[in-house]
Amino acid sequence: MKKYFTPFFYFAISLFSLAGCKSAEKSLKKGDFDESVIRAVDKLDNNATHSSSIDAIKQAYPLALEQHLNDIKQNKESDDLFKWEAELQSYVKLNRLFQAIDQCESCSKLVTARNFENEEKLARHNAANVRYKEGQTLLAIGDRENARKAYEHFEVVNNVIPNFNDVEKKLELAYEVASFKVVVEQVLVTSRTYQLSNEYFQERVNEYLQTNKRLNKFVRFYMPEEAADLKLEPDHIIRLQFDDFVVGNTLVEKNTEVFISKDSVKVGEKQVGRTKKPVYDKVTAKLTQGRKTVLSAGLLDMQIMDFKTKRVVTQEKFNGEYNWMCEWAYFTGDERALTAAQLRKCKSQELMPPAPQQLFIEFSKPIYERLTNKLQSYYAKY
Repeated sequence: MKKYFTPFFYFAISLFSLAGCKSAEKSLKKGDFDESVIRAVDKLDNNATHSSSIDAIKQAYPLALEQHLNDIKQNKESDDLFKWEAELQSYVKLNRLFQAIDQCESCSKLVTARNFENEEKLARHNAANVRYKEGQTLLAIGDRENARKAYEHFEVVNNVIPNFNDVEKKLELAYEVASFKVVVEQVLVTSRTYQLSNEYFQERVNEYLQTNKRLNKFVRFYMPEEAADLKLEPDHIIRLQFDDFVVGNTLVEKNTEVFISKDSVKVGEKQVGRTKKPVYDKVTAKLTQGRKTVLSAGLLDMQIMDFKTKRVVTQEKFNGEYNWMCEWAYFTGDERALTAAQLRKCKSQELMPPAPQQLFIEFSKPIYERLTNKLQSYYAKY
């Protein structure tokens, strides 16, 4: 028989696998009977004569069995529409204990574990069926709120039994009704010169929205072409336009100073009698330092419009800037009058700034971050 396991099952297994090094006896004393069985099995699988684990499994399994069967009995008497899910979890736990004991040769000789595969299968089917019918009822109402509830039910169905009936199609249909649809128009820029750079910005926005189609579970973003192909009537239209930008505003600064060495250094020699003696003095150098700063900045306007009423529901502007800078220096005179840092700067040369297209891209990067953060927070409530 093909088995289906819920996320809870895998979560429980991971917890108990991490707990193998702990004592089955301690878990038994705490009343954690399932945990005690799993820990005892783990120990006995490696050491069949481990006495405390033998005692623990003999006591813990009957108690775990009794506990789960009592829970199942109470669930059967419950009026809760979704009581089958609680019953299913009990059977999943019982079958997990059965499988653990059955796979441990020494353990299966100590206790007789019961197999509840058929009961689990029935509970699984009933749990899925109840959710499926509830989802169908809510979806038939036809409004967004009930479609979202229906989608949640179909999700549970798909977790309990993947591909139960036509649940995949029901999920798609429910999402179509439940989703809040947003079309993001192409970013407008008023200058042909920067169309290429604007394409880069547009591609990044598109990539973000395509990667995060569902920033909120029920909010879906579409590109204009995609919306046109689907003949979509969206809920919102997002319009983006660069209202203002400046690229390559250049400021050049130069400063010239004379520097005198702190200490006297050898500047020559003089003849004294038959010998030459060094001459010491302070030296000077004229240092010219240059700095070129290229300023670029822009302002993006975002308008979110209600498609039906054509009313702007929110508007915000996002600014960004990028400053490119280059420093260089040169000198005349004696280099010994300059510091090591000044000499290093003299090895630098005046550089040409990046192309205007690249500057546009650079100042648009912080705008992109602010825009996407805003979209994420704004649509979280939808």
